[in-house]
Amino acid sequence: MTEFNAFAAQLLRRPRQVSALAPSSPTLCQLMAGQLPRWARRVAEFGPGTGNITREILKLGIDPGELFLYEVNPVFCRMLRDRHPDVTVFYEPAEALAYHGPQQVDAVVSGLPLLSMSAAQQQAILTAAFSRLGPDGVYIQFTYGLFSPLRRSVADSLGLEFTRSPRVWRNLPPAVVYVYRRKRN
Repeated sequence: MTEFNAFAAQLLRRPRQVSALAPSSPTLCQLMAGQLPRWARRVAEFGPGTGNITREILKLGIDPGELFLYEVNPVFCRMLRDRHPDVTVFYEPAEALAYHGPQQVDAVVSGLPLLSMSAAQQQAILTAAFSRLGPDGVYIQFTYGLFSPLRRSVADSLGLEFTRSPRVWRNLPPAVVYVYRRKRN
């Protein structure tokens, strides 16, 4: 099964889970991976889907043994394990990072549909991420929306600030990348 066919089939079967019209474009994937700090060595990825962003993270030189993927779609998990046998793939939600996986990561890269999640879901995911991110760690998220996909109440409760990329027009639909980090005192 081709990547697009697998993606389309899962979109039809689990539309709220997939929540995209097409796999992320090369332009968006390169921008997402490009937000990793140069010093980053250990990375978690939430909602890797078919692995387009995963591939770009590995191209940057992240050791496959230091990349940890959290995916709840069983079809995508099988694809990821087949394509990247040296990468750890957890068939678990993003929140599982808090209790399964590395004790610390330098960055979390997320393709999760935060815009369609409740504040409680966002809080659980970001709390898990920042429980494992070091003091200079970053949470990298793309969105199709016009504003930050993370609710202000969640960002405030975790003491987060963000930077935003220009819109990536070469993606269906166009997307924006946000990088969240702890506020400096």
